[in-house]
Formats: sequence, structure tokens, C-alpha cells
Amino acid sequence: MSEQVVVERRGAVLALTLARPERRNAITVAMYAALADAIEAAATDPSVRLITIEGQGEDFTGGNDLADFLQEMPADRAHDIPVWRLLRALARNGVPLIAAVHGNAVGIGTTLLFHCDFVIAEEGCRFVMPFVDLGLVPEAASSLIMPRLAGRRAAARHLLLGDPFGAQEALQMGLASHVVAKDELGAALTRLVGVLLAKPAEAMRLTQALLRRADRAEVIERMELENGHFSERLTSTEVRDAITAFFAARAKR
Repeated sequence: MSEQVVVERRGAVLALTLARPERRNAITVAMYAALADAIEAAATDPSVRLITIEGQGEDFTGGNDLADFLQEMPADRAHDIPVWRLLRALARNGVPLIAAVHGNAVGIGTTLLFHCDFVIAEEGCRFVMPFVDLGLVPEAASSLIMPRLAGRRAAARHLLLGDPFGAQEALQMGLASHVVAKDELGAALTRLVGVLLAKPAEAMRLTQALLRRADRAEVIERMELENGHFSERLTSTEVRDAITAFFAARAKR
């Protein structure tokens, strides 16, 4: 379990918090493993009725910690690294999942939201998926889900060009379920949790499963396709050059 992911039981709620604010909650390999462990465990614990995910500090998450990822990724097992475990756990998850998003949601910080049942977005937050700019391909079945939500051309704008978008566009395309004013995110999450916990538990679980049933196999199939391309890309010169340029540009700021 990573100390940079806080896992708490709040009654029937499993609360996950990204707790690396000094690095904008950039997600390390250990953090991916901790998140995957928690979500996989919830699948076999009937006392868990809801899962929430939040981020500490100024951002939901700055996305992948690229330096850690490249250093820790086993070259001979790139198909089975913790991030893929997390994405599979999200796709198979049978517990209603709520994300509360503020600040920046970069890369997987946006794509994991496709697998949440509710996304509360704070006004002023910013979603961006810069995979192509880093020489990579999208993950989390975002190449399947994003066009279905927003249309192919909007998906191209966000996945090929890497154009950022805000809370209102996220709401319009169906990525966000709620948009709230700044400083109201915590209260909105508490209210939604209360409303859901007041509902019959088994009826809610069954309904969530029905909502996910139609495309679950297709989502997992697309994830595996993306993961294969992503893993291959990680060993390419193009990715190494793009990431080197990214760090060089950041050092000049």
C-alpha cells in the first residue's frame, strides 16, 4: 500500500484520496498498485456500497509520474504493470464510483473518469489528454468511449490535438455528471454520497451492473488493444525523445 494513496473506510464508503500534493498528485507505480488493490478488494466486500476518489492539494492529478513510470516499468512484463491492473479493476468494478475533480486532471486523471458512475467537476477545472504529444496512445478504452460521448471530431480534438477542456464541456459531453462552484466540491460530494446511501443497496448494485453490462466486454477488449500499443510505444525512440523534450521544457519554466 502506498502512503501517497489514502484508503479510508467511512462507514459503507471506501474513500480513496491521491495524497501527493507536492507533485500535483502525479501517480507513481506504487500508487497505481495501491488503487488497484483497493478497488479489487471492494469487489469482494459486500459492506462497501460506494467508492469515492479525490485528490489533495491544487489538482485532482497531474497524470502519470513519467520519470517513475519509465524507471519502474519492467521491460519484460509491460503488459501486466499496475496501471493496467487498475484500469481492468475500474472496468470490472461493481460498486458505484464517484470522482470529485478540481484543478487539473491530466492523462489518466481524465481517462479514469470514463469508468466512474458520477463525476463532480469543480468550475475552473481542466481536463487534458496529452498522450500523442508524449509519443503514446490513449488508454482506459478512451479511444472507444470518448467518441461515443463527444463524437469523433471532438474526440480527435482532445485525443489527437490534446486540446484541454473545462467543466462545462465535460458536462455537455457526459463526462461530468455535476458541475459545482469553486469551494463547493466537498459539500457536493457529501450530499451525493448521502443521497446514494439512502437508496436500497442491492437495487443500486444491480442497476449499476445493468448500466455497465452492455459494453463491458467491448471496453475490456479495447483496453487490451490500447495497452498493447502503449506498452510497445514505451520502448520506442519517439517516446523517449518526446519525454526528454517534456522534461527539458519543464526545466525552463
